[in-house]
Parts: sequence; C-alpha cells; structure tokens
Amino acid sequence: MAMQAKRAAKRRAALTRERILRTAIRLTDRDGIDSLSMRKLGHALGVEAMSLYNHVRNKVDLLDGMVDIVFSQIDLPSNGLDWRNAMRKRAVSARQALLRHPWAIGLMESRATPGPATLRHHDAVLGSLRKAGFSIDMAAHAYSILDGYIYGFTLTELTLPFSTSEGGAGVAEIAGNIMDGFRPGEYGYLAEMALDRARKPGYKYGDEFEFGLDLILDGIERVRA
Repeated sequence: MAMQAKRAAKRRAALTRERILRTAIRLTDRDGIDSLSMRKLGHALGVEAMSLYNHVRNKVDLLDGMVDIVFSQIDLPSNGLDWRNAMRKRAVSARQALLRHPWAIGLMESRATPGPATLRHHDAVLGSLRKAGFSIDMAAHAYSILDGYIYGFTLTELTLPFSTSEGGAGVAEIAGNIMDGFRPGEYGYLAEMALDRARKPGYKYGDEFEFGLDLILDGIERVRA
C-alpha cells in the first residue's frame, strides 16, 4: 500500500499542463474528439480526473490548449520571404498539421480564448501581408480565402472513401466499383475523369492542393495589383 501511494504521488507530481495537453492530443488523434473526456484523460495519465483541474480549468480550457499546440506546429511566415512564398509555405504546413490532427479542423477558428501560439500565428500571417503592402481590407480578404481553402480542402481529403496516402490503388478500386454499377456510356464525363485521372498509377487527391493554392495566390496577386 505504501508503495502504491508513493507511485500515485509521483504521478501527481509529474503532472503538468503540457503533459495533459499532449496526452489529450494523442488520445484524440487516435479516437476522435467525441471520445475525449476528463475521465479517460485522467486514466491515460494514471491519475483521477479531479487532478487535471489543477492544470486546466475545464474542458473548454483543455480544448483551447490543444488547439494552441496545433497552431504551434504550423510554420510561421519567415522574415525576408516574399508574401506569396510565405503564404504558400504556411498553407502547406497548415494542411500537414491538420492531416495529423483531423479533429482540429472544426476547432481552429472557434476559440473564444485563444492561446499565445494561436495569436502569434494570426499576427505573423497578417504581418507578412501588411509588410508586403496589403491594405487592411485586402489582408483580411486574403487571409479569409486562404483559410477557407485550407480547411475545406483538408476536410474533403480526410472524408474521402479511400486513403489519400496510398496512391492510385485505393482510388482506382473505388472509382472502378462506382463505374461498374452503371451501363457503358452512362455518366460519360465522370467515367472519363475516373479513367484519365483517378485510376492512373500514382494518383493522389492530395496533389490537387498545391495546384488550387497557386490559383488562389495568383488571383490575390491580380486583385491586389
């Protein structure tokens, strides 16, 4: 009993906000946001759920901290990098972070009490645009359309009925199964797209991201000019 008490005391002493947040992220990456509870989190950390409240105020504070860590994983615009390359690098990095943490997409812009990494991220992106000569209105437009594209594309990518990381095999199987259910010549344009794109070896839906991103950046540049 004495040994068990010592172990429990050691676990409580080692408990930190950072450890709680990172454990919560690991659990949520694995099981989804709906499965996250203070009880399950406490169990994973080897403590009673009430011990968590010494480090996080409530579930909202926990989610704020988790989202802040995800924001910290996104590359900030670098000094000296022109706005277009800075926005491109940031968008690619944001998509990668969201693919690692799919649950975060619906939470990234919903925090009423954002953390320091979140605020630093938004300030750096706006700062990169403003330093490049964007007006306040144009910076707001650019930020809005880029975020809409990043979040929307990544959400679509994550909900596709095939793995986007395995190349053409999974895509080809799904496309083939869909088209096999229809008469030859029916939905001709869809069949053409499936044969020419989706069923080609090495095709990955995720490769479309940077093509669309460049179109958006081109459009922002034209409007700004």
